Amino acid sequence: MTAQHPVSTYPDSAQRQQQQQAFAHPSHPQLTMPPFLIAFTILLCLRIPASSAATDTILAGQALAVDNKLVSSNGRYALGFFQTRHTANWYLGIWFNTVPKFTSAWVANRDRPIKNTTSLELIISHDGNLVILNRSAKSVIWSTQANITRNSSAARLLSSGNLILTDSSKSSEVMWQSFDHPTDTFFPGAKLGWDKVTGLNRRLVSWKNIIDPATGVYCEQLDPSGVNQVFLVALNSSIHYWSTGVWNGQYFTAIPEMSAAHYISPKFVDSDREKYVTYTLVDEYMDPNMVTRHVVDVSGQIKAFIWMKGLEDWLMINTQPRAQCDVHAICGPFTICTDNEVPHCNCMVGFKITSPKDWELEDRSGGCSRNTQLDCMSNKSTTHTTDKFYSVPCVKLPQDVPKVEAAASANECAQVCLSDCSCTAYSFGNNGCFMWHNELLNIRALKCSGTATSNGETLHLRLSAKDVLQSSRNNRRGIAIGVATGLGVSALGLFALILLLLIWTNKVLSSGQIMNESHVCTGIMAFRYNDLQWATKNFTDKLGGGSFGSVFKGLIKGSNDIAVKRLDGAYQGEKQFRAEVSSIGAVQHINLVKLVGFCCEGSKRLLVYEYMSNRSLDVHLFQSSSVLNWTARYQIGLGVARGLAYLHDSCRDCIIHCDIKPENILLDASLLPKIADFGMAKLLGRDYSRVLTTMRGTIGYLAPEWLTGVHITPKVDVFSYGMVLLEIVSGRRNSCALCPSGGNPDVYFPVHAAHKLVEGDVGSLVDHKLHGTANLDEVEIACKVACWCLQDDELDRPTMGQVVQILEGLVEITMPPIPRLLQAMAGSSHSTCSFFVSGKRAALLI
Repeated sequence: MTAQHPVSTYPDSAQRQQQQQAFAHPSHPQLTMPPFLIAFTILLCLRIPASSAATDTILAGQALAVDNKLVSSNGRYALGFFQTRHTANWYLGIWFNTVPKFTSAWVANRDRPIKNTTSLELIISHDGNLVILNRSAKSVIWSTQANITRNSSAARLLSSGNLILTDSSKSSEVMWQSFDHPTDTFFPGAKLGWDKVTGLNRRLVSWKNIIDPATGVYCEQLDPSGVNQVFLVALNSSIHYWSTGVWNGQYFTAIPEMSAAHYISPKFVDSDREKYVTYTLVDEYMDPNMVTRHVVDVSGQIKAFIWMKGLEDWLMINTQPRAQCDVHAICGPFTICTDNEVPHCNCMVGFKITSPKDWELEDRSGGCSRNTQLDCMSNKSTTHTTDKFYSVPCVKLPQDVPKVEAAASANECAQVCLSDCSCTAYSFGNNGCFMWHNELLNIRALKCSGTATSNGETLHLRLSAKDVLQSSRNNRRGIAIGVATGLGVSALGLFALILLLLIWTNKVLSSGQIMNESHVCTGIMAFRYNDLQWATKNFTDKLGGGSFGSVFKGLIKGSNDIAVKRLDGAYQGEKQFRAEVSSIGAVQHINLVKLVGFCCEGSKRLLVYEYMSNRSLDVHLFQSSSVLNWTARYQIGLGVARGLAYLHDSCRDCIIHCDIKPENILLDASLLPKIADFGMAKLLGRDYSRVLTTMRGTIGYLAPEWLTGVHITPKVDVFSYGMVLLEIVSGRRNSCALCPSGGNPDVYFPVHAAHKLVEGDVGSLVDHKLHGTANLDEVEIACKVACWCLQDDELDRPTMGQVVQILEGLVEITMPPIPRLLQAMAGSSHSTCSFFVSGKRAALLI
């Protein structure tokens, strides 16, 4: 099979949470490890049979192209060009060669992404340096920039994962090495520290976000003050927020478990030339089937992951610091961080997320911005201001702020703050008056109820009078019934009280249950019906509709476009509302449409989503005059597979969508696919493998088990996905009676596709509007995946996680059998073929 370019699949926050839970499960006793591995987490090793399929060296006159790679002599690591997901950016890097899920360990050009790979290659230049060369532009994109006196250089990827540049005549002389320029991963044998002679500082720096390897904001390094310890630091402020403790000759004092670890040999060196910490692994104690890695994550935490044979993803075994809110400025300015909640970052009252797209990629450094500018900023010519304060109780405040001695009371403290336009908040208590200026960082929510009472403080946040009034109205709404009841007793008597109670009861019956059931959807907003009516111009701009209601385009003032789904019908609408809020409201993934909020007033049920400017996939495949190119189609298929894999495998409960079809796949401005419409979704507890439910979905995409009334599994979504994948390839409806298949209008297209796949004529299946521009290797892979997904027996279908690996080129696949139902329709029979994993025959893992 043609080699596929690896695609970055950095674990997202929900996946990492699942990995941590899986590690603690009693079904994995072999994963139990000594405490030091959990605390220090500096492992990055794999013992596997050596690979002899590729070279590990580049000599002068040789070139490494985009579709090639170097492989270390032991097969553990590979070096080559790779592309990050959902972007057009390419990088030169080192990754784990034997881990099925592509995971980067080092990136050469992390801050200089490559857009065009047409004339790209890695060579030894005329001056002896290793360079990334764009031949068409005759420009050097990246270079080792070593001081080389001879041009007889050779580059080699060592078994340790170290890329070195040597003199080919004196291979022991290292002129440059990647270990001196680490990115976010700590290899065994590498050094963390300084070269005192050259001033080189070897440190780990996080990625910018989960898909961008550019220099991030968090760093792991040796203490520059001279103390023999390692700590985590926020680069933009030079504030360190976690430390290993001081080295005592055998271990770091904050990690005493190091002394009991037999499988690792740490060492701290402080010589005339260098000062660094390093470690080696004791092979006799290591499990040969285990891969481990140490990384500074975009979350600002040091994280340890392991990969065991048979797993489909990395398992996170530990993180430091343990509390996410211990990381400096993790949520950005004007936010409140809450430990043990998802999401842990939320904007303060009167503020909104500065960059929602960055937040989705776990880069929250931009924090939140004001909804309304302060009056003192708008009217600088006057000393008067209408700004007011909003009280935020039960929070932990930063301690690095000077005390204001001039303010002896809370009122004086407030007035001093109001007189300074840069003052954004104050706090007054037993210790006096404290003020914060400009950006407000590191505000942390505490539990101040019941037995979990903490020493919480109250922050008085400076807002415009408009925002304070708005927040007050929202608060008054919550207590209006209680106040009205009290007034009714004193002024209107018993009759009025009964009337109010009846009104209150009606509201509880009509909306309270929904509110309670959607409480898990942390972070979504409750909208008023009148606000959504205004935002949609009285529901005039209709985007589409279905059996449960219509969708309208809207705009919230100061926000992005939204899509408002208005549910019609009493019982059916209520049922869909519950399903959609409880499923999509509780999950977040880049390939799932984001639920912004909902409205539940009386009989009115509305759902508010992010607006997808490119509408649904069916418009582009079957209706639009504009044609999706093949690259876009393949990435859409891959994105949908990732979204389904997340729903099936990475949520607290397995979510079966039950209605996968092109109409429920939305595209954003960059054609990124997002699965939508969870009104038919079914939640399946992790303790159960299947569920009995009434038939749901759309004719033409239904799996055979729906028709027989048996219990269903996530494999019903796999079947529907296979149908959609064929439509992506062909650009036509599978069930279109007026669309001929190979000139015969009576042949069902999936039957036609299966036979053409066996005959080796996949080119005839491709949408004719592409005019022969499709990558036929990818077309063949897509068709094979589709036919495997359409197998009659669910046990023969792959999981969506396996589909993702196949489409990414990480797992090989051979010819699938033609499904028996399709064989019956075609009146013929074909022999079955085997499914191959990594070149070895294996059963599908169900």
